[in-house]
Amino acid sequence: MRRHARPQAAAAEGGSGGRILLPFTSQAISRRALEAAIRLARAEGATLMPAFLARVPRNLALDAPLPAASAVGMPLLEAIEQRAAAEGIPVDARVGRGRTYRDALDRLLAQEPVDRVIISAAEDSRHGLGDHDLAWLLATVPAELMILRPAPDDERRFSVSAVGGHF
Repeated sequence: MRRHARPQAAAAEGGSGGRILLPFTSQAISRRALEAAIRLARAEGATLMPAFLARVPRNLALDAPLPAASAVGMPLLEAIEQRAAAEGIPVDARVGRGRTYRDALDRLLAQEPVDRVIISAAEDSRHGLGDHDLAWLLATVPAELMILRPAPDDERRFSVSAVGGHF
């Protein structure tokens, strides 16, 4: 799939600081990744684009309803949206669907050009993007890429339960 970088497009759209993609795959995201995305969006006047990546089983059509995945990702997507909005940051949330997390991210990037991607490295590729996926990102994504891996003893996560709300 062909993608186009978009830094010049952001300036042409009226001085916007661009779009920062923050993909996640589960009920929690690294607090450091979220904080970095919010700080960068605030500093640059950018729009934060949190994106829940959902895996679609091969026996289903890509556009099939995914109630179990939605129950996992949508509450966190909304919590991230509320957190960013509380900071005065514009938000444009997305759901990426694919056969794997990488496929979902690839499809999303093909549809939604972004200026930056901030991603939290997963320790277990079954629950997120693994080492091979991160190498793929470095080789193929035509945008600035920030991969954050918290220190081994840093278990601070942003989740719906950490927010204390119900959705």
